[in-house]
Amino acid sequence: MRAVALAICIGVLLGAPADAQERSAVRQGFSLAPHSGKRILVFRPAVSVGAQSTGGMFEPNAAWTEQARRNIDGALERLQTRLGNTIVVAPEAYDEDAPAVQEHMALFAAVSQAVIEYQFFVGNRLPTKKRDNKNAVFDWSLGEGVGRLPGAADADYGLFIYNRDAYGSTGRKVLQVLALLGPGISVKSGEHQGYAGLVDLRTGALLWLNADGAMGGDVREVEGSEKRVRQLLEDFPGSEIGE
Repeated sequence: MRAVALAICIGVLLGAPADAQERSAVRQGFSLAPHSGKRILVFRPAVSVGAQSTGGMFEPNAAWTEQARRNIDGALERLQTRLGNTIVVAPEAYDEDAPAVQEHMALFAAVSQAVIEYQFFVGNRLPTKKRDNKNAVFDWSLGEGVGRLPGAADADYGLFIYNRDAYGSTGRKVLQVLALLGPGISVKSGEHQGYAGLVDLRTGALLWLNADGAMGGDVREVEGSEKRVRQLLEDFPGSEIGE
């Protein structure tokens, strides 16, 4: 899984720019009709919630994470009928399958961050990701290993969802206020990242991605989680969620 490790390292090093100009993209030539009969395997969302320390470090909170996971799972269940095709929930992963799913979730997050940095932010677009000055080439992949994940053999596409929230601590918020009083100093309180992507389970190609480094909705609350999931899936090909 050398490629997975490399992509995870890239994801850790990359930061999503605040002025990214795009948020979603579809692979050239791909389309999905609302009732195409395709089977979409929905993997359980990767959810991580915690606090942002005064120094900006992420401090995981188990209670917040569990609450957010339940809320997001519930919101996804309520909305999945509007995705427009046959939805299949991925089976629980056991033994060697469990780390494989976790690795691909981490890989998906890393690739999503790379897309934000090097494709959605037009000024940073890589030479291999642009066809000309106006049009981009959306060509990213998670690798063929996705086809060996639990349930993948019986589906056409896989839906990956990654969510990470760091709520600013009191110390961080105070530092943000103090920074406003200083010359040329900027401190951000809180980070809210969400990525949703559709992957071809035969090839690993990323077909659609909606990625945002500054999402809304408090996932610790039911209503906030509903808002978050709608934001993640609003541009899903062929769905009715954005209508």
